[in-house]
Amino acid sequence: MDYRGLEAYFRSLDRSFFLEDDMKEYAAYDSPLPIGFGQTISQPSLVLEMTKLLAPEHDSKVLEIGTGSGFQTALLAKMSGKVFTVERIAELSQKAEERLNSMNFTNIFYKVGDGSLGWAEHAPYDRIMVTAAARVVPDELISQLAPGGRMVIPVGPPDVQELRVITKAADGRLQVESAGMVRFVELKGRYGWGE
Repeated sequence: MDYRGLEAYFRSLDRSFFLEDDMKEYAAYDSPLPIGFGQTISQPSLVLEMTKLLAPEHDSKVLEIGTGSGFQTALLAKMSGKVFTVERIAELSQKAEERLNSMNFTNIFYKVGDGSLGWAEHAPYDRIMVTAAARVVPDELISQLAPGGRMVIPVGPPDVQELRVITKAADGRLQVESAGMVRFVELKGRYGWGE
């Protein structure tokens, strides 16, 4: 993965472009900000760190769970071959698609639905990025991860979660590493806390 290219592109992204009018003035803060519908745009340093942990290659097929504002999606699309992004809130998905289309991305594919179930139609994926916190790691995402693939996902209770990096060996065995503690909004659906 080209870390220098990633960091240069990350610095070039105007975060205010991904925020609504009343939040634009806070774009420079390294903190999560509301984007409506009870969702947030993650703090920029964490978005960069999670992208580095995912380590997409230029030909990677990436599944993103939680399109949100499209900020993370833009980074993934810049560093990967194709990005398949799933968002449960139609209005957020539509706004993100409009933003990313205006940036001339042609390698992003959008779906509105329960992201915890993945997007089986286009599996397997080389990389899976989950930007909401799960109670447990969804079985569907594990099954949609290609051998040799990698997934970054926050897992744990509502107040704080463990950021896990899961790699799948050629024989299907999983290696799980901890990348520290984080706090994300809930992954809704079958693998959320409220189910």
